[in-house]
Amino acid sequence: MEASFSPGRQLRHWFALLGAGLVAVATATGCVTNEEHGVPDGWQEPNPAPVARVVDLVPEDIRAQGVVSIGTNPPFAPAEFKDSAGTIIGFDIDLARAAAKVMGLELSVQDQDFAMILPAVNAGTVTFGASGFTDNEERRKSFDFVDYLTAGIQWAARTGQPVDPDHACGLTVAVQRATVSDTDDVTAKSEACVAAGQPPITKLAYESSDAAATALILGRADAFSADSPVAAYAVARSEGKIELVGEIFDAAPYGWPVKKDSPLAPALAAALDELIASGEYARILQTWGISEGLVSEARINGTTDGVPPR
Repeated sequence: MEASFSPGRQLRHWFALLGAGLVAVATATGCVTNEEHGVPDGWQEPNPAPVARVVDLVPEDIRAQGVVSIGTNPPFAPAEFKDSAGTIIGFDIDLARAAAKVMGLELSVQDQDFAMILPAVNAGTVTFGASGFTDNEERRKSFDFVDYLTAGIQWAARTGQPVDPDHACGLTVAVQRATVSDTDDVTAKSEACVAAGQPPITKLAYESSDAAATALILGRADAFSADSPVAAYAVARSEGKIELVGEIFDAAPYGWPVKKDSPLAPALAAALDELIASGEYARILQTWGISEGLVSEARINGTTDGVPPR
C-alpha cells in the first residue's frame, strides 16, 4: 500500500492518472464492506516470549511505555481488515504483535487513512507502520524500512477458464480500487491493447479485494488482479471456484516504516529474526494462506547492514 513515488512495487497508489478513454471503468456497487471474514481455521494469537537481547535493543522511552503502536489501513485482506466485531485482524497485525511480544511490549493498533500513516510515524503519533508498505528508494530518504515479506502482482481466473494476464485485451478484470492493480497494472495493459489496435480491458473497481474476488466468482469479471498475498488468500477461500493464473510479477519487499535513523529499526529487525528462527514467522503467514515471498532473514532498507547478529 503506498503512493507512487518511484518505479517498482506499490500497493496503494493514491494518485491515479488514468489515460482518458483507454480503460473502460465500470464502478461496481453492491455488498461492499470494511468487515470481511474472521480469522482462518487453526489461527492462534501470536504470543512469543520476550527475548532478552532484543528487549535490550528497544529504545528506552518505548521500553518504559511498554507498548508500541502501529498505523494500518483496512480493508486489505489478508494483510489487514476488520472482522464482524470491528476488530482489525490480518497477517500484518499478527506479525507486528509477535514482533512486539519479542521486544517485551504490547501492541496498539490504530486505524488510519493510508495517506496519514507515514506522517503519523514522523510525528510520533504511531511508532511504525504496518499496512503493506513497499520499501523503495524514495521512501528511504525519510524513513527506514524493516523488510518482512516479498510480494508482487498475481492474477486469478475461474477454475478451468484460464486467462493470460499478458493477453487480456477485451476482457473484464476486477480490482480493488486504489491498489496498484487498479492504477498501474490493468491500466498499462489496457493502454498496450489500444496501442496495438486491440479492444481495451474493462475494469471493475471495487472498494475491497473481497468484493473484487466475488465479482470473478459470480462471472461478472473474467479475471481478478491483486497483490500476490491477496490473490492467494482469495483463491484459498473460494472453495476451488477460482485459481491463480500466470506468474507473480513486479515483486518487491514490504517493510515496516520507522523514523529515519531510529534505533527502533534494529530492534524490530532483531525481533523479526527471532520469529524467523523460531518458525513463528512462517506459521503466522501460512495460517493466512501465504506461502510465497517469505524472507529468510530480516533486512533494513533492503540490506542486512544495521541488523544486529543473533
